[in-house]
Amino acid sequence: MSAGPEHARRVRVWDPALRMFHWSLAALVIANILLGKFGPNVMTLHFWLGYAIIALLVFRLVWGFIGPEPARFGSFLRGPSAIADYGTHLFRRQPSHSHGHNPIGAISALAMLIALGWQAVTGLMSDPEDFVNIGPLADNVGSATAKAAVGWHHAGANLVLILIGLHLAAILFYRVWKNEDLIRPMITGWKWVRGR
Repeated sequence: MSAGPEHARRVRVWDPALRMFHWSLAALVIANILLGKFGPNVMTLHFWLGYAIIALLVFRLVWGFIGPEPARFGSFLRGPSAIADYGTHLFRRQPSHSHGHNPIGAISALAMLIALGWQAVTGLMSDPEDFVNIGPLADNVGSATAKAAVGWHHAGANLVLILIGLHLAAILFYRVWKNEDLIRPMITGWKWVRGR
């Protein structure tokens, strides 16, 4: 094992369940985006992957309250002053060594969960009027809402793509500019942190 950064210690941050959630969600979301954009006319597989994404989102919601401390929403969602304070040293060329999500990363994670929740809800109630790809809840929301949900679902897919792009850009920024690897901890669970 290589020596760690000065004044930092190596700790277990991401538990196996959270890491499996992260990589499963990434794979399913990418597959569903590709199916939605380039898939067959009959979107049965898109629906089934969507149900799997919903199951993962429900898991993450529950895990955010009962999982290990770094996975809990209360441990990483912080107020405006913590976010502003973190922002003042964001561009320093040194690793942050945050324990779990940093305050800005927490906003990103929450935004992705909300956007994917939106995608799930709008997909469930969409009716594209093709008599095939109708969401299972479309009959329960009214015709106008079911038709509008199709557009909301497409707009949400674009938002998810933007959030994925920002996520990847942040990973690259931390790796190149701050010399901090955010990928390895999400694979191994171990991270160099300061304090706590």
